[in-house]
Amino acid sequence: MSNIKPFKGIRPRQDIVHLVAALPYDVMSSEEARKRAEGNPYSFLHVDKAEIDLDPSVNLYDDAVYAKAKENLDKMVSDGIYVQDEKEVFYIYMLTMNKREQTGLVCCCDIDEYVNGTIKKHEYTIKAKEADRIRHVDTCDANTGPIFLTYRAERAITDVINRYKAAHRPLYDFITTDGITHTAWLVDDEEIVDQLKKLYAEIPALYIADGHHRTASAVDVGLKRRAEAAKADPSAEYNYFLTVLFPDNELEIMDYNRVIRDLNNHSVDEFFALIKENFEIDEAPIAPFNPPFPHSFSMYLDGKWYSLTAKSDIIDDSDPIMCLDVSILHKWIIEPILGITDVRADSRIDFVGGIRGLCELENRVNSGDMKVAFALYPTTIEQVMNIADKGMVMPPKSTWFEPKLRSGLFIHKLS
Repeated sequence: MSNIKPFKGIRPRQDIVHLVAALPYDVMSSEEARKRAEGNPYSFLHVDKAEIDLDPSVNLYDDAVYAKAKENLDKMVSDGIYVQDEKEVFYIYMLTMNKREQTGLVCCCDIDEYVNGTIKKHEYTIKAKEADRIRHVDTCDANTGPIFLTYRAERAITDVINRYKAAHRPLYDFITTDGITHTAWLVDDEEIVDQLKKLYAEIPALYIADGHHRTASAVDVGLKRRAEAAKADPSAEYNYFLTVLFPDNELEIMDYNRVIRDLNNHSVDEFFALIKENFEIDEAPIAPFNPPFPHSFSMYLDGKWYSLTAKSDIIDDSDPIMCLDVSILHKWIIEPILGITDVRADSRIDFVGGIRGLCELENRVNSGDMKVAFALYPTTIEQVMNIADKGMVMPPKSTWFEPKLRSGLFIHKLS
């Protein structure tokens, strides 16, 4: 059962929404954020990456950064950049990328459903990253970036949402600089709100697609405030966190590729010989070369693309983790041949999201920054949900979701 609720959203004015909306805080560095927000006082990066308004010498986790985030958010509200809906509502949020649409419901989810496992995760979180967002949420007294959840699609929900879209004018409709169209509708019809609540109550589980650290942090803040409350109040806003729920059949996971700095003291000939023990390898028929099917890989080395196919005897289809292509590549090439055991900590490996394209892999290698690149066939959303259902955890850097939800479009206050 999924307990969702409407909320009194704080959202940008319609005339400046395109200037406010920003990519999530964790997909760019502080330097990149400064450049993106330069000359734009409306950008939500002034809240999500508030260090851009302080001297670059200030530590990212200094108290001043969180205080500045709150100051900036409060000022944007007081200056009328943001307005608040007077009643509790839902929003419909559609993203269109390369003519592919995905439509989700913006709502609040119950922190207890994360605690009891009804909202399922597939990644480990890092405590330092959690601590950062805990302080940001707690200081701002708000969930400022929606968490991207998915569920196994239900036709009844999709039909209600599509009918509502067709019958109502959008609240927002704008295109961001990366070519993504963002369209949103306000759902304030109480009958539709109740209908959606009842339909989602029949959904057995929700799954975190993107935003594991934001989810854990929002839940931690909610539990902390609940513990500090003089009297239990199950209706208090801190018991809920901001989400967008997308059906799984509208989502696309892109490849999440690897670049490695050196061949671990192997010559190129030795490297090829070691790979051939467990993979069929040929020069790729085209360049750049995308892996055409699961358990196939492409490799870029010394100016050439190669096709790699895992031999059947190294594939364990009985294990939902080890049959993933990220696991196969790690187990049979990255760890034993290239000598990288901890991909989170080893500086010899880096990761390139599929949105950057295979040319980015070529660029990283051709520049001399890296020696070899591997492109992978994308993980499927069904694999992600199956692993979460089993209480298991995906290998690091397994999924890259596009398009990215924008922060600053909807804000949920905790008090």
